[in-house]
Parts: sequence; structure tokens; C-alpha cells
Amino acid sequence: MISPDDRSFFQSEGYLLLKGFFDFEKDIKPIQHDVYEIIGLVAKRHGVALERQAFDPDTFDRDYYRLLEADRRYAAEVYDLTKQIPSFLRLISSEKSEELFRMLRGTDHAGIGAASYGIRIDNPNEDKFRSHWHQEFLFQPQSMDGIVFWTPLVPVRDDMGAVIILPKSHKDGLCVYSRGTTYADKAGAYQIGIHDEAAVVSNYEQIAPLTEPGDLLIMDFLTIHASGENRSTRSRWSIQSRFFNFKDPVGMKIGWKASITTGTQVEELFPDNFVSET
Repeated sequence: MISPDDRSFFQSEGYLLLKGFFDFEKDIKPIQHDVYEIIGLVAKRHGVALERQAFDPDTFDRDYYRLLEADRRYAAEVYDLTKQIPSFLRLISSEKSEELFRMLRGTDHAGIGAASYGIRIDNPNEDKFRSHWHQEFLFQPQSMDGIVFWTPLVPVRDDMGAVIILPKSHKDGLCVYSRGTTYADKAGAYQIGIHDEAAVVSNYEQIAPLTEPGDLLIMDFLTIHASGENRSTRSRWSIQSRFFNFKDPVGMKIGWKASITTGTQVEELFPDNFVSET
């Protein structure tokens, strides 16, 4: 599935880009088509008139922007509904992905974290919802050796805000975090951030791989990363899921907790990794 060099690179750098990992026609196009259909149904439900055109993989999201313009809540409805698409659920739980995780982590007991998957829609210039610098484990405390699976539904170019990764940052363990003034304007879990973030980030190189539909970007749960700034005219549609190792001793100790978005209190789980902002 991957070469020994790929495996060594992932272990050393904390990330790996696998070009064409998913089959576009079999795996990606059906998801695009289902999203296209959902956009049309949401528009019909709310009485939003569309100049509907036939499905085209290159422009499957064409009418989404009409919903966004009419009422952002309609666009949010599309965001919630995409998590329920069978073709999407088949992709994130595919045997191929599970086998890749098991191979990289040397385990025969893989899991997909509760509330740990979805299709992100990062709209142009909406920085309020952009993911800032973080490590996945704190927000998805299932196992310390978990892996993020990220694949785009649209070609991601520089101006769309590709994922920014700090190679080798996973080797330094879980960062110290704080909740408070730095991200006070963010919502919910996004108010938690790496303490003294600028100083921490400055210790590492930054890379932002460009991707195509079908590519798979994987990241160690401790690799520091963030969403880039979308300054294009198109939303950045991407699929995220997270595999974890049931046999990881940290995950076993805390009970393989669900995503922080479900109410998991990470400050209580990891008090030594939190400080108060002043």
C-alpha cells in the first residue's frame, strides 16, 4: 500500500501526502454528486430559486453560493447534512484506509472517533471558523497515536488556504494549551489554543501541500497544523476523519473520549497541559 520510504517519512515528519490514494470515479465523484443533490434539496425546502444545471464534478458546488447568499443558515444546513451521505461514510470507513492506519500504527484494533468526521466547507474570507494551530489529539482524545485522514473534494490551490503543517512537531509531545483571550472571538472548542502560540510555531518549518480530489493527506495526532486562509472565490470542500488505536495506553486510561465538540472536558483530562491566560 505504501513503500518503506513513505512509512519512514511519516514517522519522521509527522505527515504524508499520498497522491491518488482514492479512486476518483468510484470514491470521490459519488460524494460530489450527493452534495450536489443535497444543495438542490435544501434550496427547494427553503424556496430558493436556482438556475439548475446538470451535475458536473468540476462545478458540483455551483449552487451552494446562492444558498450562502440567501441565508447563511441554509449553507449551514448543507454542512450538517453532508455528514449523513452514505458514499461519504463508505469512504471514511473504507478497508483501504483502515488497513493503512493499522499498517502505520502496528495494531489490529482500529477505531473511528465519535464525532470525529465530516465534510468541512471553508468559505472565502470566513476566518472566524478557520482552524488555528492545534494538535488533533487534544480535540480528539481517543489515542495518542491517532492519525488524521484529510482529502479534498475540490482542487486546493495556494489562494484557497491549503492545510499548513509543521513537520517534526509531533516529536515534541503534547503542547501546553490555554483557553481565553487569544481566541475569545472564536466559537466553542476553537477558543482553546496553544499557549504562547507564536513562539511555539516559530520553532518549525511550515509546509502547505497542494492537493487534488483523490489525494490523501495524513497527519499524526500530535503534528501541529492549521487551516490556511481562503482568499479565493470558491469554498474549500474537504473530508476529515480520524482513526485511533484502541490499544494505545493513553486512550485506554482516559476511556477513548469523544470529540471535544461533544462536551469532553479536556482541561480536566490533561490539567498539566493547560495554563491560564493573563
